[in-house]
Amino acid sequence: MKPLRVIAATAATALAAAWILVPAASPAAAAGDRLVVNIGSVLRPVTHVAAGGLYALASATVPTAAELPSLHLNQLVQPAPGVQQLGNGATVPTGDALKVAPLATGAGAQEYVRMPDIYPNFPYVWVSWSDWLSKVTTMVDARLAATATTNIDGWELWNEPDWTWNTAAAGSFDAGWVRTFQSVRALDSVTPIVGPSISVYNHAWMANWLAYAKANNALPSVITWHQLTTGSHANVAANVADFKALEASLGISPLPIAIDEYAATSEVDVPSGALHYIAAFERSGILNASRAYWYESGTVNGLLYNNKPTGTYWLYKWYGDMAGNMVAVTQAGSQDGIASYDATRKIVNVVVGGDSGTNSVQVTGLAPLGSSVKVVLSYTPDSGRLANVSAPTTLSTTTYAVSNGSVTVPITSQNSSGAYQLLITPAAGPVTSYQQTYEAENATVVNASIEASSAASDGYYVGNINGTGDERTDSFVDFLVSVPTAGSYTLTIRYANGGTATSTQGLSYDSGGWSTVSYPPTSSWTTFATAAAGTVALNAGSNVIRLAKGSPFFAGGTGYAELDSIAVTPS
Repeated sequence: MKPLRVIAATAATALAAAWILVPAASPAAAAGDRLVVNIGSVLRPVTHVAAGGLYALASATVPTAAELPSLHLNQLVQPAPGVQQLGNGATVPTGDALKVAPLATGAGAQEYVRMPDIYPNFPYVWVSWSDWLSKVTTMVDARLAATATTNIDGWELWNEPDWTWNTAAAGSFDAGWVRTFQSVRALDSVTPIVGPSISVYNHAWMANWLAYAKANNALPSVITWHQLTTGSHANVAANVADFKALEASLGISPLPIAIDEYAATSEVDVPSGALHYIAAFERSGILNASRAYWYESGTVNGLLYNNKPTGTYWLYKWYGDMAGNMVAVTQAGSQDGIASYDATRKIVNVVVGGDSGTNSVQVTGLAPLGSSVKVVLSYTPDSGRLANVSAPTTLSTTTYAVSNGSVTVPITSQNSSGAYQLLITPAAGPVTSYQQTYEAENATVVNASIEASSAASDGYYVGNINGTGDERTDSFVDFLVSVPTAGSYTLTIRYANGGTATSTQGLSYDSGGWSTVSYPPTSSWTTFATAAAGTVALNAGSNVIRLAKGSPFFAGGTGYAELDSIAVTPS
């Protein structure tokens, strides 16, 4: 959370004995590793799982909005309304979840609210139960009064209770969790509760707490813990498997897992170091993950310096550019990576890092791209957090013949700290010069669910867009759309309506007024058709298009509809 995290690391050492910490893999001294990417093996839809941060935003204007949309921020962890923390050199409290909400929403991000950061000190200084519960009431009431704020999707009841909870003064954390849980639920029965947010995954600690929470009807909606020990990306899969075994042994239905702080100080601003965490989270089915708050608030956790990109920013920009589906990557020595395939534009986006010397990346399943492909190889350096990098370096642009659906791309003189992107398209280039079709499952999905269907483009769609009522229960999908020039664009929507009557949703873009979109019946659910939604006047660059069953300032849609994708084309 701040330089005092060294205390957390020390306190966590004893806890770590109950679970295995795998040391970081050292950069390969010998070259020749071959990373394998299979674009025909789908992991999950692109949701930019690890594009989040703790205290990533400082205020409604810091950082500026210009650099954020390219990152496709997913989940942020921001401090409570009325935050009093003075972390990492701040002279005034920053990051209030409600104050930064408009900036976050415009970047596509949801927020967990870290409640104990209402205290001025870290580690937290406990006063009394009456003081704490009074603070809980103040925080929840502030959120309930923010009726235009739609992106608060979790109350984080405490932070690192395995060492910051004052058992002597407050009693056991397990009992304290239940008491706080019940206090929040008495005021807000809707917003998910997330936790326990321990500083390091610990089997015995988690087992005891989980059993107690279940027995007292106080299970969170999302399970959270931190991955902050150097090299702990290597533990992610084992930690997830251990937790899943624990919840199964207790008869608990599977809960989603979020890592609400990740990467040590030696890793968070190193492109290849951060990449190893992203790869582990994508493979392990993590719901979302947030970069740790080691440095200044409002820098997206070091991705910006003086509001301009650092070297690691471009790693996350490449990640943010991913669309379609995440596909399988097989590690090779210290080399790891992530990859996506956008079938609409026929773009394969591969990001790799961690090795040194001369290595290679083999990409298979390329038959849909044709007999030859163009590969643009780019590099971003380990600049540290206090140096700007204006753009990645293009190392080569090469046309490769596809053999048995495969190409192998060499990376020579590889730097083990930097990261490399392979952007692979048909030899003539992508199907469209910029993205025009946007999959609903790649968008920001609020109070709805991503579902699989062979009838949906790319195999997924968004269903259960059913909620209306208030800012906590409304269901909508926010599409972060980028166009090259300002002007009028035609919007079409691929949808399904299995009812017997025409259904409707609201359409708004860039926080403007509302219009209504109609969806005639399609004979069954997951039988998709196209609806013309008229024209939208978009700004050059980033825009947010919202399709809603319910949303603030919208009276609410009728019936039900599933969303597969939208297309935005020049009028």
